[in-house]
Amino acid sequence: MRRCGACLGQEVALDLSVAGVDYGFPWNELLQQFKFGGRPELAELLLDRLDAALDDARPPAPDWLLPVPLALPRLRERGYNQSWELARRMARRRGLRCDARLLLRLRDTPHQIALPAAQRASNMRGAFAVEPLRLAELRGRSVALVDDVMTTGATLRELARVLRAAGVIHVQAWIIARTPLPP
Repeated sequence: MRRCGACLGQEVALDLSVAGVDYGFPWNELLQQFKFGGRPELAELLLDRLDAALDDARPPAPDWLLPVPLALPRLRERGYNQSWELARRMARRRGLRCDARLLLRLRDTPHQIALPAAQRASNMRGAFAVEPLRLAELRGRSVALVDDVMTTGATLRELARVLRAAGVIHVQAWIIARTPLPP
């Protein structure tokens, strides 16, 4: 497994990350419209890029596609969970199981974008859990987490940690855009 320079000193939480595009023009603007502008229909266009990246990477098919859970206040504010919009559509495209109720958001957290990279991991600690009544559905399985943007990876690493503690054996991240690392 290849690891980026920023990941070399960290515990391996994700087996693989696949991103459709770099987070930059024009994708950053489309993602902003999709996420904050009430434009869920942009999911299909964005998924075309992720689909192509997955075809190139050829990762093993997961047993489950799981969207990153959204805190209730943000769900009310946006009207939809952008990760769920992506995950359910990708599941249809690839013939995979998808369920937004297997992962729980236990607490609202400050927007990651407002925090320095060093504080993002601690911000996410304890924010997620696996639905206790459905643990058996994940134990011994493989999962791909679906999200719109990966910056430091703190959210996805915390979710991977929670999933591994629940017995998931492989965790991938399928994301639309990856923020390029500084030179």
